[in-house]
Amino acid sequence: MKWYVVPNIKQSSEPFIKKVKVGGKNICIVNYQDSLYCVGAICPHAGAELSGGWCKDGKIICPFHRYGYDLQTGKGNPGQNDFIETYPIEVRDGQLYVGIESFWNKVFGK
Repeated sequence: MKWYVVPNIKQSSEPFIKKVKVGGKNICIVNYQDSLYCVGAICPHAGAELSGGWCKDGKIICPFHRYGYDLQTGKGNPGQNDFIETYPIEVRDGQLYVGIESFWNKVFGK
């Protein structure tokens, strides 16, 4: 897994959802209830930008059809049968880092 610095985002007490491009991927950094999460930027149901959504009950909600995805696991609400990617996130020395595993490492378990 490779760790990437996420530029121009600082941890804050204000909730936010911000789309950024890191390690060649579009992702959303989410500050929800004073915790940071990192999830894929696109809803798999209809292709909506999740950065235009909101958070409720520990889930990011798609702005198009209100599909919900767990911020920790990426699992969709019951009956959706889908998910979004989640990524580890850390704050080190005041900088925000996101861990992104390469496709081949996922496939071959390296």
